[in-house]
Amino acid sequence: MAGRNQPPYRPRGGVNFSSSSSRSFHPSRNSTKNVNSEERKKTSSSNWDNKAAINGDIDDIQNLPSLVGTCPFMCPVEEREKRERLRDLAVFERLYGNPAKSSPSLAVKKFCRTISGKTLQDSDVRPLSVLEDTLSYLSNLLDSTEHPFEVVHDFIFDRMRSIRQDLSMQNIACSRVVSMYERMVKIHIISQHKLRRCSGSSISSLSYLNMEQLTKALATLFNLYEANRTSESIFENEAEFFSFYVLLHLDSKTQGTGETLSLWFRRVPSHIMKSTEMNFARKILRYFKLGFYKKFIHITESEASYLQYCIIEPSISEVRALAISCVNYGGYKLQPFPLAALSKFLMMKEWELESFCNDSGLQTSIDEEGNSCLPTKQTTLIHPKGGLHKYYPLESERFDST
Repeated sequence: MAGRNQPPYRPRGGVNFSSSSSRSFHPSRNSTKNVNSEERKKTSSSNWDNKAAINGDIDDIQNLPSLVGTCPFMCPVEEREKRERLRDLAVFERLYGNPAKSSPSLAVKKFCRTISGKTLQDSDVRPLSVLEDTLSYLSNLLDSTEHPFEVVHDFIFDRMRSIRQDLSMQNIACSRVVSMYERMVKIHIISQHKLRRCSGSSISSLSYLNMEQLTKALATLFNLYEANRTSESIFENEAEFFSFYVLLHLDSKTQGTGETLSLWFRRVPSHIMKSTEMNFARKILRYFKLGFYKKFIHITESEASYLQYCIIEPSISEVRALAISCVNYGGYKLQPFPLAALSKFLMMKEWELESFCNDSGLQTSIDEEGNSCLPTKQTTLIHPKGGLHKYYPLESERFDST
């Protein structure tokens, strides 16, 4: 999902993992998130990589003036009034459903790819406190059921890019922004999880673009961690977000980046590599590459956090397909494999397993006792181009509600 000619999921701007930088990390895993005092929250431009900050959200930041946003609303008044005239309001921005009327509590500034420094005013840009409130507002919409999720996602996706754009234009890189980027990465991860359960011709495109912005936001977050590094403590969620980077490499489409990931591991500070989150991610990566499907599935069920599970989910289908293949080719032809036993092994409902087998080109049967079985040595096993697009959740109380 990364841009052309770039390794997928490689942080842009180059997170500095040099030995000197590594020493600035405090090795205590019990550190709290008191990285900077309020007086030191603003990082100077000399310590912040603008290119890493914008990640493509502004075409030419070099020609933009230095700004301190003064807009007190989620959307500048001028933009809101213009979009009211043009009837360019998303369903969430319409006052009483009127496509030509909004309000300061509903309208949210849209993302704009090209920005002219000649016409840009401080009043067009939102200060940090307003951006934090706007992100909270968008976060609350994530579980909205009033509209199809793809509609919800499209709105949140665009408006979060606008938040990142306003942060970039003001060159804000303080610890409060770290928290904001952590929240945005989480929203992208959850959105990807929810999009897999949607249907429609646009879902593939939405998923691709969402993954692209996820990797950009994660890259910027790594740079923000470095920009706010002190000798006293670390960000308490840092190891978790580093683990996300590793788990994003499980997808078969990015398996060609193994060498890049190996080099990346060498630059990760040792205390992060030793964290619980990274130990889990490395185990999952190893089991996936070695085809240890039983360990992969059961450790995911027992140890993965919700967000880690959201990232891993597509790979669960891949390891299940591998297990089905091993059973089919390795079993005895005269002894069909009971689906009840296989469903427990793969942690899925029996009827879902039967559907999964059928999607893979395998036929199931009923034995003399009325139990469903998988006849082995079938020659019709297929691996659909692009992979299996149905996602069956783990049969687990931990993830039943996901």
